[in-house]
Amino acid sequence: MVRMAGRRLLFAAPILLVVTFGVFAVAAASPFDPVKAYAGTAGLTASQENLDQLRANLGVDQPLVERWWHWLTSAATGDLGDSSVMRQPVTDVITERLGWSVLLAVTAFLVAILLGTSLGVLAARRQGGWLDRAVSSAAYTLEAAPAFWLGLLAMWFFALRLGVLPAGGLTDTDSDVITLGQVVTHLVLPAAVLGVSQLPWFFLYVRQGVADALEEDPVRGARARGLSDRTVLLGHALRSGMLPTLTLIGSRVPELITGALLVETVFSWPGIAAATVQAATSVDFPLLAALTVLATAAVLAGNLLSDLLYGLADPRVGFDG
Repeated sequence: MVRMAGRRLLFAAPILLVVTFGVFAVAAASPFDPVKAYAGTAGLTASQENLDQLRANLGVDQPLVERWWHWLTSAATGDLGDSSVMRQPVTDVITERLGWSVLLAVTAFLVAILLGTSLGVLAARRQGGWLDRAVSSAAYTLEAAPAFWLGLLAMWFFALRLGVLPAGGLTDTDSDVITLGQVVTHLVLPAAVLGVSQLPWFFLYVRQGVADALEEDPVRGARARGLSDRTVLLGHALRSGMLPTLTLIGSRVPELITGALLVETVFSWPGIAAATVQAATSVDFPLLAALTVLATAAVLAGNLLSDLLYGLADPRVGFDG
């Protein structure tokens, strides 16, 4: 396990280097001007000399490779630079927002895994039954539904029509204090929407995996020994059927990140979505590079977690093979 994790870390280093360079290259080719974005309306009346001086102060007048290398060497020492659009250090921007994004993503992922697994087992147990047909149809429909559309629909129904949940934000409009109760209440809708958007894949994988496992000889042998259906289903078929699902965790991380950005925007959740959009449109090199590296690291960590879980669940899989 340690050797495999070490190899993955060695492979991750060049990947992150390529990703950061790609971010700077794409940003340099962007039609957006970081100087005009930084100056705002004042840039409309500023002289060319002032704009050139501002360009030099921001460091965007340097060649692409030089900008990238300066950011990389500074990041290696823990200095991620200053965000031109947020007017504060990049570290502070990420620190203030990352926790809320992680809370939303983890909650939604748990909802998708637990609910998808439960429904998948029930559907596999009675294939062709009304529950199987109903949930499978809903899963295929949700696969094609964008997360932002689900968010708008949930907001209209639960917040505007029924009025049982807040429409967005982190706290009530008349409150300046963040309390646990308000956070939980405001988390329900965005976490549910993001979790439901990820649920179809877990449901379909578990359903197919458990259904196949129920036809395997070891499971049939367990039934022949007189074990109860509950023991056969949960103790034998579920464990075997869940193995392919473990590999799904890593592959869903990119979709989870993308969905989280959309859901955060719809529900005005104070995560990194707004910072990401502003960094992209304002060509904020330091912030854009840091957020991209963070997302890439999350994807690599998700793939590593999938392999570790698969190896722990199935002893026949060697970590060092």
